[in-house]
Amino acid sequence: MRYAIYFTPPADDPLTVAASRWLGYDAFTGEERPYPDNIALPAGRMSAVTAAAARYGFHATIKAPFRLAENISPSALEATFDVFCRNRKPFSIPEITLGQLGKFYALIPATEDETLQTFAADVVEHFEPMRAPLLNDEIARRKPETLTEIQRDYMVRWGYPYVFDEFRFHMTLTGPVTGTDAHVIETAVQDYFGPYTGRPLEIGGLGLFVEARRGAPFTIKRWQPLSGAEEQET
Repeated sequence: MRYAIYFTPPADDPLTVAASRWLGYDAFTGEERPYPDNIALPAGRMSAVTAAAARYGFHATIKAPFRLAENISPSALEATFDVFCRNRKPFSIPEITLGQLGKFYALIPATEDETLQTFAADVVEHFEPMRAPLLNDEIARRKPETLTEIQRDYMVRWGYPYVFDEFRFHMTLTGPVTGTDAHVIETAVQDYFGPYTGRPLEIGGLGLFVEARRGAPFTIKRWQPLSGAEEQET
């Protein structure tokens, strides 16, 4: 079993509802969702395009999936998660936009945001004592030969290559987009998510996601609002 700490808006947020339909999967309920009717792609193609992203649910990675350290129980993780969220203030990304990272599409900040970077680093560091070290096969899945030296160091030390200065906030919407219909997919993504871009995105809570077994869809064990002040943490 693995856990992850992801950002996602609340279950009833219009963006969450729209993205869950786009992905065909709702991590809050663990149930499949019908694809939108107004997408110019057949359901089979939508499934192929979104499958890699859908397994994780609509999210932005903050603390990447990890196994619990031997001395940490699920209830201890949940309690720490709850306290952390109570002692962190919500904030907003000034503007969210649609971007292409490599061959996949995602919602990303329009500009770099120091508050966001600091928050993400805080999450990574705070929950690190609860993470078990990566196994050799987990390291191999990250293809360390393709990473930079600092990314490899981060992966070994923090369990994920893309933390701190390597962190790039993104909410994945597709898998790799290739093939003759790539332009059709691009248009579909732009048309569908256009109403949610060009405006702020509130980072108002975090989700504790769980993968019950390797390869299973991630579901949200609990979602907590950011409702406090950093000075209050103990």
